[in-house]
Amino acid sequence: MAISFNETNKVFKLDAGASTYAFMIEPNGYVAHLYYGPEVASDAFAYLYRPMERAFSPAAPGTTAPESRDVILQEFGTNGVGDFHAPSIIVRQGNGHTVTDFKYRSHQIRKGKPALPGLPATFGSDDDVDTLELSLYDEASDVEILLRYSAFRKYNAIARSVQVVNHSAETVHLEKIASAALDFADGLLDLIHLPGAWARERSVERHPVNHSRTVLESVRGLSSHQQNPFFALATPETTERNGEIFGAALLYSGNFAAEIELDQFNQLRAQIGINERTFEWTLAPGESFTAPEVLLVYSRDGIGGMSRTFHDMFRNHLIRSYWKDLKRPILVNNWEATYFDFDAKKLLSIARDAADLGIEMLVLDDGWFGRRNDDRSSLGDWFVNEEKLDGGLGKLVKEVNQLGLKFGLWFEPEMISRESELFRAHPDWCLHVPGRGASEGRNQLVLDMSRPEVVDYLYETICKVLDSANIEYIKWDANRHLTEVGSAVMPADRQKEVSHRYVLGMYELHERLLKRYPKLLIEGCSGGGGRFDAGMLYYVPQIWTSDDTDAIERLKIQYGTSLVYPCSTMGAHISDCPNHQTGRINPFATRGYVALSGTFGYELDLNKMNDEERAEIRKQVAAYHKYNHLVAQGDLYRLTDPFNPGTVVVIWEHAAKDGSEALVTMVQPRNVPNGQLFRVRLCGLDPAGVYKEEKSGVCYTGEMLMNAGLNVPRYERDGAGELFHFVRI
Repeated sequence: MAISFNETNKVFKLDAGASTYAFMIEPNGYVAHLYYGPEVASDAFAYLYRPMERAFSPAAPGTTAPESRDVILQEFGTNGVGDFHAPSIIVRQGNGHTVTDFKYRSHQIRKGKPALPGLPATFGSDDDVDTLELSLYDEASDVEILLRYSAFRKYNAIARSVQVVNHSAETVHLEKIASAALDFADGLLDLIHLPGAWARERSVERHPVNHSRTVLESVRGLSSHQQNPFFALATPETTERNGEIFGAALLYSGNFAAEIELDQFNQLRAQIGINERTFEWTLAPGESFTAPEVLLVYSRDGIGGMSRTFHDMFRNHLIRSYWKDLKRPILVNNWEATYFDFDAKKLLSIARDAADLGIEMLVLDDGWFGRRNDDRSSLGDWFVNEEKLDGGLGKLVKEVNQLGLKFGLWFEPEMISRESELFRAHPDWCLHVPGRGASEGRNQLVLDMSRPEVVDYLYETICKVLDSANIEYIKWDANRHLTEVGSAVMPADRQKEVSHRYVLGMYELHERLLKRYPKLLIEGCSGGGGRFDAGMLYYVPQIWTSDDTDAIERLKIQYGTSLVYPCSTMGAHISDCPNHQTGRINPFATRGYVALSGTFGYELDLNKMNDEERAEIRKQVAAYHKYNHLVAQGDLYRLTDPFNPGTVVVIWEHAAKDGSEALVTMVQPRNVPNGQLFRVRLCGLDPAGVYKEEKSGVCYTGEMLMNAGLNVPRYERDGAGELFHFVRI
């Protein structure tokens, strides 16, 4: 098995791929972290346990000063007994106190990996993964925490989750619960994270940790554009290709917080979980609470090695969709072509052009329901606006299908308009706080997804629409963040549960729809990439990466997203120019090069394309069918960094896992007169293999391409680009 326990030295050892994770039961009953890094065959890690003399730190009851919780690396930080770092758990008991003192009680090791009720989680067979469940118990409060570790045998990946159980005869209140904590003996590391904004999601930021507590968080109700529920810690010398890095991705789509704290001994605690600012949970006697899962990844092959492990784990052990290993249909979305101004005739005109050009799906975006002619009404009224679509969706979809196209539809299930039949019937169904006004974003309010009757209503009305026509795709949008987070049906002392219950309700709706329509392709969206997280990938195989479709901006957005998430999950489309978000004009071909590294589609009016553009679309469609297997299933290598001001040409590579072929994409964001001449070294090839470049016919050995490199052309205009396809002969 990948997990073992040495009864003599009390060491637990987890071997995940080529990495090892180890901790021990201390003589005093606490659980101390020992090691996380490259694979080690031995389990003789107990020598790393190091109490510290003269630390000026109080000792917990039953321990001595050198064993203070303030100086010993731990698996899960306790509260109020001498550990002055950010605690991993806070439990308020009936006496009002929050002191807890969790010690080892028991453990179980078994094959496979259990699911988490109502939450996304990685999965694997008995041959893929082993799981340790470690019970820690606080005698005074009669509360137990179950720490679960699942080690994947083929990958440097460990999934962790936590369950809290109230065994006492009184109600307790869970005020904070991290999903995983990592303590490092040498904490002089660099923090890498993904801040951003709407239309500028997941920029890459890196800086040394310092002697303070850094918090990366969202309190917006969604994982957010502003921070992603991910962080990595790397040794200062780590680069894209070399060095050690530890990554943590939270499988959760709501408010989160990651805390990174370097202490007085240069020891570091990093943890991530639900954000305590907007959370509390009441546990009556006998009740339990399960926190979301965290996926930990270790790499000694640099940032790129970490990314490729996350990609493989998500593709093989998180995404469940019928579509996960299938080529996604090329779609055209009508939004930027028509906005709200459309009818069946206009849509069918776009569909006819799409069929002629080889596009495979028409997606009808906002404006098809209720009395929706602008963004001020009808959210929640999920019935067809027959003034626009005479004969309803059934007639339209049938005609689209007769043209050889699939049909998709936009929904925004979690939102409600004041001007809607639903709001008039159920004004208390929106999130609100009595006696206060309700903030609006995009002229809309948010439905209280914590209420079962709201979830039931949405399920029933969406099913009625899906049953009315052959709808094979949904774009699921959420165009505002949560404010006045209160529920009309929750008691006053449980209102801080609403944010988490909202997320659970949203997950439940996804789960119910997928059980009823297992072949339905759902694309997640939240004002673009505002809920691009690992939790959503359990329910949807792809997410709209950003509302910014400008190809040059997408170089950074898709680069940052790829640090964690595979290209097969990134919604990436070609849009019109001047671009609707930036006003920039980019070559039509380059827009295609960038979009080909995602799920691929179009956001423009096909009726307005000239002959040259139509010919380019046909070339792009052919390229998608030829190369998508490399994008969806191959290994991604980021060869240059668009965030580096010195980068002249942005280059990335999709290589087949068997080294048989590779697709290299180059895009020059801006022209630099008399600029640099350089080569780029490729990756993932067979050194002894001979590769023919498809366009030029030139042959190279894999060793030449990976060691000597490929000459990068000089491009003469902003936004110029090129594809290179290498095939082993």
